[in-house]
Formats: sequence, C-alpha cells, structure tokens
Amino acid sequence: MTDALLPAAPQALEKESDSYFRKGCNPLAQTGRSRLQNQRAALNQQILKAVRMRTGAENLLKVATNQKVREQVRLELSFVNSDLQMLKEELEGLNISVGVYQNTEEAFTVPLIPLGLKETKDVDFSVVLKDFILEHYSEDSYLYEDEIADLMDLRQACRTPSRDEAGVDLLMSYFIQLGFVESRFFPPTRQMGILFTWYDSLTGVPVSQQNLLLEKASILFNIGALYTQIGTRCNRRTQAGLEGAVDAFQRAAGVLNYLKETFTHTPSYDMSPAMLSVLVKMMLAQAQENVFEKICLPGIRNEFFVLVKVAQEAAKVGEVYRQLHTAMSQAPVKENIPYSWASLACVKAHHYGALAHYFAATLLIDHQLKPGADEDHQEKCLSQLYNHMPEGLTPLATLKNIHQRRQLGKSHVRRAVALHEESVREASLCKKLRNIEVLQEVLSAAHRRSQLKDAQLREDDDLLDLIEAPDIISKTEQEVEIILPQFSKVTVTDFFQKLGPLSVFSANKRWTPPRSIHFTAEEGDLGFTLRGNSPVQVHFLDPHCSAALAGAKEGDYIVSIQDVDCKWLTVSEVMRLLKACGRDGVDMKVVSLLDFTSSMHNKCATYSVGMQKTYSMICLAIDDDDKTDKTKKISKKLSFLSWGTNKNRQKSASTLCLPSVGVARPQVKKKLPSPFSLLNSDSSLY
Repeated sequence: MTDALLPAAPQALEKESDSYFRKGCNPLAQTGRSRLQNQRAALNQQILKAVRMRTGAENLLKVATNQKVREQVRLELSFVNSDLQMLKEELEGLNISVGVYQNTEEAFTVPLIPLGLKETKDVDFSVVLKDFILEHYSEDSYLYEDEIADLMDLRQACRTPSRDEAGVDLLMSYFIQLGFVESRFFPPTRQMGILFTWYDSLTGVPVSQQNLLLEKASILFNIGALYTQIGTRCNRRTQAGLEGAVDAFQRAAGVLNYLKETFTHTPSYDMSPAMLSVLVKMMLAQAQENVFEKICLPGIRNEFFVLVKVAQEAAKVGEVYRQLHTAMSQAPVKENIPYSWASLACVKAHHYGALAHYFAATLLIDHQLKPGADEDHQEKCLSQLYNHMPEGLTPLATLKNIHQRRQLGKSHVRRAVALHEESVREASLCKKLRNIEVLQEVLSAAHRRSQLKDAQLREDDDLLDLIEAPDIISKTEQEVEIILPQFSKVTVTDFFQKLGPLSVFSANKRWTPPRSIHFTAEEGDLGFTLRGNSPVQVHFLDPHCSAALAGAKEGDYIVSIQDVDCKWLTVSEVMRLLKACGRDGVDMKVVSLLDFTSSMHNKCATYSVGMQKTYSMICLAIDDDDKTDKTKKISKKLSFLSWGTNKNRQKSASTLCLPSVGVARPQVKKKLPSPFSLLNSDSSLY
C-alpha cells in the first residue's frame, strides 16, 4: 500500500521583544538561523581577506622579475588559492544547511532548499545627508537628525529580520523608503560618496557601489530569500501549512523574477539574470513539490482514478526538477551554483519519477476491470496516462487482459526500482547530501518499497515478456505560478517629508536659497494671485505691487509665512495665513527653481573584489516634472476673491486666486505612490 508524505510539526516563531526593536526584527533571538547567519558573515570576512591576498600575490607575480621571487610568490599563491577554495566549500556547506530552516521535530519529508540572506556592512548616512540638506535645500540639517537616525535604524533592523510576514513587511518598508531617499538625496549628476557593500550569498565575494541601486537590489533579494525561509518553515503536516509553503515559494519566485527584470546588470553573481532565472525555477519546483504533498496529505487511497491522478502529479514534480537540474548544469550558472543544490535537484527528479512509475504499476496490477465498472472512464484515463501505448497494446485491451496489465505493471515497477537506485546513487556521491539523514531515510524507504513489489511480481519467464514502460504524462490540478511582490500593502511614511512634496522638492531640481520678502497689502490687495497646491506658487504678479518691489517673482514657491511652514499647505490655507497678517505687513519666504539643464550620463564604477570584470552603470537623468511644467498650459482661474474694492482692471487681476472648491489639507501621513513608480526608468539599466 502506498504511503502519504507526512510533514513536520510547527516551530514557534521568534519571540519579539517588548517593542524595543522594530516590528519584524529581533537581533537578540538566538536561533539556529541567526547562528548560521553569523557564521556566514564571519566566512565572508575570511573570503574577502583571502581574495585580497590572492589579488596582491597576482599583482606581485606580474611585476616581479627575479626568478626566486616569482617561485616564492607562486608557492604562496597556491596556498592562498587552496585556503580560498576551502572557505568557499565551507560557505557552500552553510548554504545547504537546510536543517536549521526546517521544523525541529522529526518528519519523514524530503528537505527543501532555502536561500540565505545577503550580508552587508554598516553605512553612515548622517554626514552626507546633512551636507546635502544644507547645500541643496538650504535648511538647517540639524533639524533632520532624528529622521536620519530613523533611516539608519531601519537599515540596521533589516539585517536581522524575523522569519515571518512581519520580517517581510520590514524589508519592504525599507525598500520603499529607499525610493524616497533616492529621489531626495541622490541626483543623477554626481556621486554622494556613500559606499554600499554587500556580500554575494553564494560565493561570499563582496561588491561595493556608490549607487543606491545595489542597496535596493540586495534588499529585494533578501525579501525573496526570506520568503524561501518562511516556506521551508511551514508545517507540512497540515493542509494550511502546505498551502502556506506553496504561497511562500510562489512569492519568492515573484520577487526574484521582479529583481531579474528590474535590475538587469547586477555586479553580484547571485543577482545575475542567469542565476536569478535558475533560482526562480527552483522556487517554483519546490512549490510544485508542496502541491504534490498537499494531495498526498490525507493519504493515497488504493483506487484506480486516485492512483492515476497521483502518478501524474508525481511525474509533474519529477519533470520540473529535471528542468531545474538542466538549468543548473548550464554555464555560467554551473560554476557558481552549489554542487549540493544541483545534486539534490537531480535526486528529486529521479525520486519523483520513480514514484510516478510505482503508482502506475499499482493501478495496473492491483485493479482489475470488473463487470459493471466504468469501462469508458478507465480507458480514457489510461490513454491519457501515456503519450503512446507500448507497441501492440491498446488501452481497452490492456484493461481487459489481466496478463497484459500485469506485464505492463511489472515494467513500471522495474523502471521505478531503477530510478530509485539512481536517486540513492546521486545522493551518495554528494558529501553534503550524505549528511542529511532524513533525505537518506526517505530515499531508502521508497527504494525498499519498490524492490518489495518487484520481488512479489517477479517470475522466471519475465525476461521473455519484457515490455519497456512508457513515460507518464505530467499533469497537475494546481499549476504553480509567479506571484508578484505586493508593495502597496505596506504603508510607509517618507522620513524626510518635512522637506516638502517630493514632486517638487527633489534632488533632480535646483533651488535658490530662501528669500525673505516683507510687503504690505494695499487696501486689501496683495498684488498677485496664487496657484498650485502644496506648495503654492506666486502667479499673475503685479510688477508695481509691494511684494514685487520687495523681491517676489512670478513662479516663486511660498515656503513660509510669518515663520509658519507652508510647503504642505493648500491655496485656501495659505490665503488664511495671509489674511491673518496685520497692518505690520507680511513676512514671507520664497524659493525659485533654477534653470535645470539636462545632465550628462553618469558613470558609476562598481568595486567587486575577485571578479573578472568591472561593471559600470549609466543612469539617465529624466526630469518628467520639468517637462510637465514647461509644456503644461496654465489657464487663468475664473473665480477671484478681492480683499477690498477693486479700483481698476490691473488691481482686479492682481487679487488672491482661490479654487472654486475648497481642498482639505493633506494629512502628515500621505498615501504614497506605487513603489513601482519609485523605481526610476534608469533602474532597468542596473
């Protein structure tokens, strides 16, 4: 009788501290995963040191002319290469250490492969952002110390996310926040001097860039990696746990695929398009494997139609793992993918292919077509089980002929035994897989079961009636698919919203320092109208009015009135402030937009230790807001409100302009634009 796959029991979530750390982060949790991450970080540092030593030895070998010196350098270089290879093998061992990511209780299930999080170095934003705020926005940078500290705390928290949905939300919130930071502080015309360093999760090689796109791409990778860890951690003994695992792996595939399509020229091996394509295939294959487990969870009834369905589901899992193993064996992925991952994909391809043939043998041998049975239905199912029947056999004749059914069933059993033997052999060839006890137990048990059935059916004249078992058509009731990342579900507030609306006050636009203007309203007439909405602009300025003589210009943005910040105020609110000013006059501060010429292409060098190539990135400066301002026609408003009696047409046109419908002031926490709009068009060049 066939057996159902039994998943592991659930494991308690990492405990959150009493609101001391951000939600979704707990760096004090001493779990197996955190210890593994610490070991990975330490290995990254050792690999970096070894790579630097190798680079120095290679450079010395190039310039040295003394033969003895060259021989000594070659000897040292061989030792360094040997140490580096051992470190990379140790890192590969951590990558395949799937046990710490699974449930702790024993379970008779095939382990799944999670991705480890990318490690990074500390980054200090304070000096650079303070200087930019003072220089570009002409504001006191010390007023933004708390905001800068919040940004740095958020980045630090993202280095140790909790392995649950809260951890995913934490990483997503930082990714969206990076979109705001990039728009406000990273102009395309220059480098900001902040160096971001991230370690390759597979090779341990560090990559450094002065561009924020490396930071964004690495956070996206870690979101996908965290989803894989959530998927492997699900309780696979329950229907809900298996559904959660399927969902998690589909979401991981969606994030990694989004990363591949958005950041197409990544300097890190683990984020190259070829590697990401393989990782997406691996996540979808594991999701399909969980679908098979979900079908088998209630138990596999020994019924004809149930066995047909299960056989095709197993064939589907074996097929996707064969495709995955083929992709892992292609260059350049083959050089960087962990050997144990490729071996496990091959093992699973053989294992689930063998299960498909075992179930096919069971439905043929254990079930005979009886009078009154649904003959047409069974014939249809059997014909859809194969691409073609063996020569000389037809579905209906095979169902009615007990001898033919038995012989075809025997051929499936033999093929199942052969595939199980191949899976056991592949697992024994890889040292890492040999150490995974539960994998060895599952493979051995399945192999023994097929051997037992083969021994029960074997007869002396089997070789005379040998039939080659046909391939089983793969089919599934739930085709797994990519689920795109849902950034919109995470609500994020721009840390630096005090600088003003992002559509106006961004790094792409240059401003004059704030100008103080003191003027009085002549008989209730300001001498200009207002337009726009957060911030408000001076419009239809009377060149002879008090404000114009004090230095106001048409098109100026009003940033404060009587020391009240006006960058987020609407026209009606600014009007009330102006109206509240007494006879002493109005103290107003305005800024003007400088002519912004199109910048040259900006080249950003990437420092990648130990890589054969140096990647560069070209970011195009696209200022959509400027184009909109220049091409948009400003229509004169129809409704005006005068504070006093209009004496002539000139003063009538110089009154305060009000919108026909009042607009409420936006709340401090405004609804953010879609994160996809936060990614500039130059992201596709990364």
